[in-house]
Amino acid sequence: MAKLVSVQRHPSFSLLPPSSLSDFNGTRLLHSQVQYKRRVSQPKGALQVSASSAKKILIMGGTRFIGIFLSRLLVKEGHQVTLFTRGKAPITQQLPGESDSDYTDFASKILHLKGDRKDFDFVKSSLSAEGFDVVYDINGREAQEIVPILDGLPKLEQYIYCSSAGVYLKSDQLPHFETDAVDPKSRHKGKLETESLLESRGVNWTSIRPVYIYGPLNYNPVEEWFFHRLKAGRPIPVPNSGIQITQLGHVKDLATAFIKVLGNEKASKEVFNISGEKYVTFDGLAKACAKAAGFPEPEIVHYNPKEFDFGKKKAFPFRDQHFFASIDKANSVLGWKPEYGLVEGLADSYNLDFGRGTFRKAADFSTDDIILGKSLVLQS
Repeated sequence: MAKLVSVQRHPSFSLLPPSSLSDFNGTRLLHSQVQYKRRVSQPKGALQVSASSAKKILIMGGTRFIGIFLSRLLVKEGHQVTLFTRGKAPITQQLPGESDSDYTDFASKILHLKGDRKDFDFVKSSLSAEGFDVVYDINGREAQEIVPILDGLPKLEQYIYCSSAGVYLKSDQLPHFETDAVDPKSRHKGKLETESLLESRGVNWTSIRPVYIYGPLNYNPVEEWFFHRLKAGRPIPVPNSGIQITQLGHVKDLATAFIKVLGNEKASKEVFNISGEKYVTFDGLAKACAKAAGFPEPEIVHYNPKEFDFGKKKAFPFRDQHFFASIDKANSVLGWKPEYGLVEGLADSYNLDFGRGTFRKAADFSTDDIILGKSLVLQS
């Protein structure tokens, strides 16, 4: 029988107050007016939670990025939280900006269930033995992965799934709404199929569809891609015109949205887009990253991707198209509103991560050099 174990803390980062900068002059989304209460005694960016009945909660994943911030919110709210992971990464680590006392409290309460979610028999038997009220599925990719979870927890109260706004069919009419057509052939089709399976099983489910996520400890090269180039004083290659519009949402705001749907009847069998309030162009994002990190405004070089062969390497971290979604539904139905403006959120990410010399991927300017080399030839 699988056993739940408490975990020992692993010291990591020291305390650093979040930075506060003026917001970036982007395009604000239109949304319904809602009341959003904040505890004024808390510093900007502090993890905040609301009271609710304590639940026995399982997080599939939880040791990277989204799960790290979500698990802290849940523990602060008084829930018993178990992380289901393969045990390859430390179960806890002290976060940038997290006090020693807060970390010690969190590490003493978090539980761990070690296993491989693709071992379906183990998943079903271990979850059946332990029993959980709520599942947060942060790292699920394929529909068949949720079957043993549902089979092992027949009395499950709520299944909260991290999907993606990448499921939407490419359209000339934006922003994407939750009712928009979806693309069954997208690279996120597994998430789309998972949503369909949850609906067919008749469970109480909620699906969150983030756009691009950023923030401290981001394992995807979103803001980090720009920060590497800004630190090196290099031009920033941007495909085509640079006026393609996209959207980013801070990981802490996403974690708060996950809390908002917990036990919320209005969230039952519903999908919610989650991201920031503002849209931004590719060029604008490069400038926002520079402003947030305190670098001079960068030189931006535009190029036509069709003129290059980068092999398997990715020359730019975003899809080369307009891509953004409405967050009106989450705003009006859940009373959720993001705390972070774009520049402020990028500053939070930089000051608590990259600015400390920590990052997930080393700088690779090989595709930049190809682009810039051709650009210089054309200019000479």
